[in-house]
Amino acid sequence: MTANPLLQDWTTPFNLPPFADIKEDHFGPAFEAAMADARTQIDGIADNPSEPTFENTIEAMEKTGKALTKVARTFFNLTGAHTSPALQEIERDISPKLAKHGSDTLLNTKLYQRVATLWANRESLGLSDEQARVLERYHIMFQRAGAGLDETGKTRMAEISQELAKLGTRFAQNVLKDEADYQLVLEREEDLAGLPDFLLAAAAEAARERGLEGKHVITLSRSSIEPFLQFSSNRAKREEAFQAWASRGEQGGETDNRKLVAETLKLRTEKANLLGFKSFADFKLDDTMAKTPAAVEDLLMNVWTPAVARAREEEADLADLAQREGNNAPIAPWDWRYYSEKVRKEKHDLDETELKPYLQLEQIIAAAFDTAHRLFGLSFREIKGLDLYHPDVRAFEVTNKTGEHVALFLGDYFARSSKRSGAWMSAFQSQHKLDGTVPPIIVNVMNFSKGASGEATLLTFDDARTLFHEFGHALHGMLSNVTYPIISGTSVARDFVELPSQLYEHWLSQPDVLSRYAVHYKTGEPMPKALLDKLLAAENFNQGFATVEYTATALVDMKLHQLTDVSDLDVSTFESEALQDIGMPDAIIMRHRVPHLAHAFAGDGYSAGYYSYMWSEVMDADAFGAFEEAGDIFDPETADRLYTNIYSAGGRPDPEEAYEAFRGRAPKIDSLLERRGLAA
Repeated sequence: MTANPLLQDWTTPFNLPPFADIKEDHFGPAFEAAMADARTQIDGIADNPSEPTFENTIEAMEKTGKALTKVARTFFNLTGAHTSPALQEIERDISPKLAKHGSDTLLNTKLYQRVATLWANRESLGLSDEQARVLERYHIMFQRAGAGLDETGKTRMAEISQELAKLGTRFAQNVLKDEADYQLVLEREEDLAGLPDFLLAAAAEAARERGLEGKHVITLSRSSIEPFLQFSSNRAKREEAFQAWASRGEQGGETDNRKLVAETLKLRTEKANLLGFKSFADFKLDDTMAKTPAAVEDLLMNVWTPAVARAREEEADLADLAQREGNNAPIAPWDWRYYSEKVRKEKHDLDETELKPYLQLEQIIAAAFDTAHRLFGLSFREIKGLDLYHPDVRAFEVTNKTGEHVALFLGDYFARSSKRSGAWMSAFQSQHKLDGTVPPIIVNVMNFSKGASGEATLLTFDDARTLFHEFGHALHGMLSNVTYPIISGTSVARDFVELPSQLYEHWLSQPDVLSRYAVHYKTGEPMPKALLDKLLAAENFNQGFATVEYTATALVDMKLHQLTDVSDLDVSTFESEALQDIGMPDAIIMRHRVPHLAHAFAGDGYSAGYYSYMWSEVMDADAFGAFEEAGDIFDPETADRLYTNIYSAGGRPDPEEAYEAFRGRAPKIDSLLERRGLAA
């Protein structure tokens, strides 16, 4: 396979993958060759006759598998953002093989003994703080993989890892297929009732892309369906679209995920038990800031109770308006966004159609870049003509105050059927300094509805917030300044990783930012101060609803992963009963229902971890207060502390210590309740 571009030294600009040269059938052989090469390197470390040292064991492991990392990052970025049936077939084949490769490494007795020896002697090794942290992470990683089990236990752990990899891949592909296969075609005049021009333009563009020129199509992309539910006065169509959205992964047939979820939970519980934990939630949280399910539930329930009370008040307002318009039916989930938009207009004289012309994608990107410039001295220069994985992807070189290269940033902003839903940050290359300075290549992936040909792409305020959120993650990756790959960028505790992203959202809603970048897409005029004031005054509008739909998902995720007996689990029944137990309002559903909760079941990244957004929000709501107390949202001294202790530190410091080094104290939950308008 000497001609396989995935296995060559890349001479591309910025060390980007040579996308134009990579064919789908290159991936299988490249994975096999790269895994074999990595296995030889790892076995060499394990079989080293010399006494273990940090350099010949930990550093040596950090330097292994470079080819495999390149292949895997290229492949999985594509399967998320621009997949195909051929790539999906490869993914189903390679995922369990990669899981086996990982198990063969982490369950290698001789290798674990070398790590355990170093850990036992760590006080006498003369390690730097960063090296001590890296050794700790390796020791924890081996133990949590089952390296300390007997041979029977290790064999079973390896089997479980492979089965979970298969299930996670199938889960994600099923959700993507349900999303890609669905389209609500609007053909009659009554189908279009109430839809504003910006949504009609986006729906016409979606129809054109699907070969339905002259019609309008609503997809299951959040940027398409949420505005439809907000503005469509055709209740039957709203219900039709909502039911399709809510039932992804639960439609029967080959893409139904409920049995996959039950099997996943069964295997995760067995894994936790093998490692001495009562439940998977206990296992997962043992290596986080929260530590225990009880701590998580305490936080969530402290927010849940005032959120439900607020949501019931909001529902009464919606019902009152609906009745005044002649609709006496109870508020249903497909009614909430529609009547909520009307109530917002009535209470705050504000609606999305007023805001959206001032929220151009280009301007919000510029606002995110400018905020990073004013906080951290970064500059962004768009580079045209690079070989990227899709024509919609854009590239920006990122430089620091002295003009030195910091990172390459890729922005992939538009929805398409080959992309999974949601928004995320990922890396084609992570920063480290182990073999000289390796700069990061970071990508933000969104699912915004593209504007009509020649027209600006307009965002909702939630879309704009999502862009800032993901760019906060991107900065965490781009500003990383560590030596070792294992602690680079976003390689931090799961319930700490959302702090840099959620904190960055705060700058979007600042008048200093909005007044400069919220400009009308046709006239170029800035958003009128009266409209800006109304937007900021209504910031906590509908927060009961938003908090309930999120917190319900986090609570159900936690309850599922605390199960100790998952035999005969009916996922839909469990979800329904769990929601009933916590008093879920009938008019609201979970933000992500279990059959499409990819955070928890398309891999285990946020399994028993969806609470992390709120755990981090306690910190981010409190952290922005440091800038407010300084009297300047771009205060240089505060920004420098933020850079040093949070954005550049990666996983080097303990998360609690990192936060306190920035803020000077532990965070207070009061800030979160106040920010969401839920304080008593």
